[in-house]
Amino acid sequence: MGYPEQVDVFQDKLNKKANGGSHVVEEKLRLTGGVFSGLLAHDNINNQTLAVYTGSRFSGTEVRNYSVSFPDETPWRRLINIYADVPEVYVTYETPGDTVEADDVNQLQGGLTATQRELERYKQAGLIDGGSFRREV
Repeated sequence: MGYPEQVDVFQDKLNKKANGGSHVVEEKLRLTGGVFSGLLAHDNINNQTLAVYTGSRFSGTEVRNYSVSFPDETPWRRLINIYADVPEVYVTYETPGDTVEADDVNQLQGGLTATQRELERYKQAGLIDGGSFRREV
């Protein structure tokens, strides 16, 4: 759910490396009620390199109670379900880079449109004058 319910956060995309190498990524994921279910931040993940630990940089306890799948319509993405009695885990994997898709562009356009609507709302309320904000007293 995006703006105005919450501030949009856009994940930086990883370009493919010119030398054909891979990026090593570590994501910190918060579990709720011992469960995380969602998409990993990056695409084209080499599933054989995926590891889940309770600490950063392969520290803590290895978590083996997880599953990885991919959506039929976007097979470059990875959906992970993790089950552990800890508040957070660290997922490490390798990827050659991200696939930029229409959904990424649509999210950016949605965020930009929400920002423009909010600016228009401020203008209509008289809170913006000549490009600067008015201070309410």
